[in-house]
Amino acid sequence: MRNKAFIVLALCALLFVPAKAQELLNYPLDTINGEEVYRYQVERGIGLYRVGVNFDVPQSEILRLNPQLRERGLHFGEVILLPTKRPVVKKVTPVVPETPIVPEVPVVQETPSTSVDHFTTETLSVASLATDSLAADSLVPDTRRVVELAILLPFESRQTKRSTNAERMMEFYQGALLAIHDLQNDSILYRLRVYDSERSERRVAALCDSTDLDSVKAILGLVYPIQIERMASWCEQHQVPLLLPFSDDLELENYPYVLQFNSTDEQEADSLCAWLRHCHAHCVAVEVRDEDLSASVRTLRKQMRVRGIPCTAMGLHDLMMDSVAYALDPERENVILLHSDRYQLVRMAIPHIVKLQEEGYRIRLISQFSWTKENPGVPVVYTSLFSSNASLEAYDAQWRTYFSEEHVSEAPRYDLLGYDLMQALVAWLNGEQTHTGLQSSIRWQQVRQGGYQNACVEVKVEK
Repeated sequence: MRNKAFIVLALCALLFVPAKAQELLNYPLDTINGEEVYRYQVERGIGLYRVGVNFDVPQSEILRLNPQLRERGLHFGEVILLPTKRPVVKKVTPVVPETPIVPEVPVVQETPSTSVDHFTTETLSVASLATDSLAADSLVPDTRRVVELAILLPFESRQTKRSTNAERMMEFYQGALLAIHDLQNDSILYRLRVYDSERSERRVAALCDSTDLDSVKAILGLVYPIQIERMASWCEQHQVPLLLPFSDDLELENYPYVLQFNSTDEQEADSLCAWLRHCHAHCVAVEVRDEDLSASVRTLRKQMRVRGIPCTAMGLHDLMMDSVAYALDPERENVILLHSDRYQLVRMAIPHIVKLQEEGYRIRLISQFSWTKENPGVPVVYTSLFSSNASLEAYDAQWRTYFSEEHVSEAPRYDLLGYDLMQALVAWLNGEQTHTGLQSSIRWQQVRQGGYQNACVEVKVEK
């Protein structure tokens, strides 16, 4: 039963891929049980859903002719059967399904249906997932309690070419699907509704005004502030928790049903200040002329003053002229804070900091999130929401088997974020305020009788 769920996972991924069907005419023909079929040898890196897209073949037909694929997936080099007569399917723009996804039964067909009424001028095609009426599982009534969940992300399904951000949203979604699969148990059946929120406030408002979400118990997603407040108000009215994966600027005290994963500048500053006190480091603040000084830097300096953490101030000119001996402590570790999160403004200072390290000073640099892809050549300290050292071998094996493609996103991985947050959302529904995931540990902390903030912000110290 559990393994069959991945057939649905593969189909869901297919719905986002603009299909350009290839021809099967050049492949060998055969006759099996009186039916004419093609014999297709699986190419490297091709998965079940990709075969369906490439040759415009319903996955139900592939599984009917190759029942062994239901349990083990597709493997490079093997020969499978594909139908020569394909049913006529109305061509629609590939979109995110807006009907419940049931990850417990094999899919036998994909039926494009009519547009959704409540999206007014923006019609949206719906792909409904039918169950196999001949499957043994369907002959036995399912007595489990059904819990419906929803995910809303900007998949850009209307675009002919998706952006890198949309690819990341797709990976986030695929990770959430794997989480839904792993959450199924003997007493509860989890169903997932999936919506393309795009960038439109009207799209989310129309969804809130409809009855589509009336049976939903929790919602994961939304990116843009213009959409979040409208949905947060709906969630308060209906007492449905909304977990925001990316936003960090919502006034949580006004939205008691919102869970916010991203940390605030105050949380990150608190964590860094606690670390500075613990390691007894000598802090040096280098003033950088930055008219748009980031909120994170301002908040950190303020917290350091409030907590009485001593800090020697110096100018960038002093650092560039190598006249900084008065500002450094030769007996302790020196932690340097550059007053900007824009790497291009501090890049010229990095060689001089490296030189200080070569001269024997123990140096560490407070790194900013915007420097993630930079390599300053100096040990850094930074805050992070991604800390778990859990083994990913089993997870990655599932990903390769059922999605048969490489990850697009860099570290931190968006698919792991989708997996962890979907699991954390269900844990919240079950009364658990902490969750240890594959990539993130989460602990919800209430903000002044309002919503909840993830309090697991760790300080990472590179050697």
